Amino acid sequence: MNYLFIDAHIHLDKYTTRDREIILSDREKDHGDQLISVSNNLASSKQNLSFSKKYKGVVHAAFGYHPEQALPSDLELEFLLTFMEKHQGEMVALGEVGLPYYLRQENPTIQLEGYIELLEGFIIKAKDFQKPIVLHAVYEDASMVCELLEKHSIEKAHFHWFKGDVKTVERMLKNGYYISVTPDVVYKEKIQRLVDLYPLSNMMVETDGPWPFEGPFKNKMTHPNMIHQSISKIAEIKKIDALDVYQQLYENTQRFYSLEKDREDVK
Repeated sequence: MNYLFIDAHIHLDKYTTRDREIILSDREKDHGDQLISVSNNLASSKQNLSFSKKYKGVVHAAFGYHPEQALPSDLELEFLLTFMEKHQGEMVALGEVGLPYYLRQENPTIQLEGYIELLEGFIIKAKDFQKPIVLHAVYEDASMVCELLEKHSIEKAHFHWFKGDVKTVERMLKNGYYISVTPDVVYKEKIQRLVDLYPLSNMMVETDGPWPFEGPFKNKMTHPNMIHQSISKIAEIKKIDALDVYQQLYENTQRFYSLEKDREDVK
């Protein structure tokens, strides 16, 4: 096993064309094997579908509606769900979906009920499609999302860039949910504590690019090759050989997303 990794959560459609091409052309020399590109809305889902077709077996698309924005109109939601239904065989997961934590910090008057209803609808669709669900659910929102997942007996849930208390972590572990770790593990103690607590068997790595990072990544384009430093830090925290961490994280992501091992190279 080489030092291969899979970026389990990236927004490829949010990059400029030039930066996206750099990421994909750098893939082999950086040992970046595959990417899970999540969506923000219908237009984003369509773009990610086109990337998954162009870079077959390398870019894998997830379709969803990011919660940190206004709720979709009934017509927007209908179009998105119809698109998902039509292309369910071409998506590896439903996401990114969840609850609007940061939006509510900016505007406390936002009512959560509509977002909870929307998320529950997506959870039901993920179960119908028999697909994993990719979740934006941090701090106190994570326990509400766990309740919805439990209500519908969802097993394959991926909490990306998770932040929350120990009680919620224990609940997630009991249910077998996965988390993914971003490059901020290199310089943030609270993320390092989470990595120490969460088992490697239920962990993945991500960039959430093009979201920018601080520390050694300050003023740099968020690139999947940052994951090498994330894995190095995870290995240090877990006191496990780095090569074993690479292999475990790679296998976790392959298994969780049912990724095909045989794939075409980027043209």
